[in-house]
Amino acid sequence: MNFSKAVITAAAPSQRSLPLQSIVDRDGAVKSVLSLLVRQAMDAGAPDVCIVVHPGDESRYAAAVGTGGAGAVHFVTQSAPRGYGHALWSAREFVGGEPFLHFVGDHIFLSNDPGEHVAERIAQVAREAGCAVSGIQPTRESLLPYFGTIGGQRVKGTQDRFLIERVIEKPTPTEAEQTLIVPGLRAGHYLCFMGTHVFTPAVLELLDGTVAAANENEDIPLSPVLDELAQREQYLAVGVHGRRFSLDMKYGLLMTQLALALSGDDRDEVLSSLCDLLAQREMK
Repeated sequence: MNFSKAVITAAAPSQRSLPLQSIVDRDGAVKSVLSLLVRQAMDAGAPDVCIVVHPGDESRYAAAVGTGGAGAVHFVTQSAPRGYGHALWSAREFVGGEPFLHFVGDHIFLSNDPGEHVAERIAQVAREAGCAVSGIQPTRESLLPYFGTIGGQRVKGTQDRFLIERVIEKPTPTEAEQTLIVPGLRAGHYLCFMGTHVFTPAVLELLDGTVAAANENEDIPLSPVLDELAQREQYLAVGVHGRRFSLDMKYGLLMTQLALALSGDDRDEVLSSLCDLLAQREMK
């Protein structure tokens, strides 16, 4: 399954400033979070990128993207703050009935391999399997309130691919234990979304029906639509050798910056500075 478009959602009222934050990348250059995400989308094979923003934020986001890199960046607005699914649905005309790559705008995704982005791995699996694919990561039970979570079965003969059977948004531990256990996972851990996906056009078709049936101001979540997608067609999850960093969590930006610095060109300098800081603290 080939695709050339990507959608980044960044319109949530409580999170719309996060993609504009400056951060030092692995190469030592200061960049915006948004520009990192756009670059990763293009490197994964999606040169045409759409960013869903709050009305009036277009100019700020355009400045944050900058002019680097080959490709095109477009902006669409989410008419009202009606949830994640509604934000993705707002990009339906841009997508135009094609498969597409999707990121959330308040996460940074770091692969354990500096030469490969998380999105590249997910895109590769989607092209091979010819179906929707979401990146997942084993996540301890205490973090379930922050992520969508899947249940399913490991694909025979693989270590990191799973056939998705259920999707539940931020399940309770009891709910997860009853419906989302995946054989082979460590006790107390579940498979949670990383915020990186390749979707088939069916996702937006299902969202069309959800939006049409909802009240005018009703929130439109995405997870119930993905749960329905899993019943309708093959939908895979792939475990990614890397980490997601949620910028809206406590110390999220700090931990993201440390992870980038410790896996980048300035690693030795950063480690030395951290050791000095800890030594001075102990002396005091």
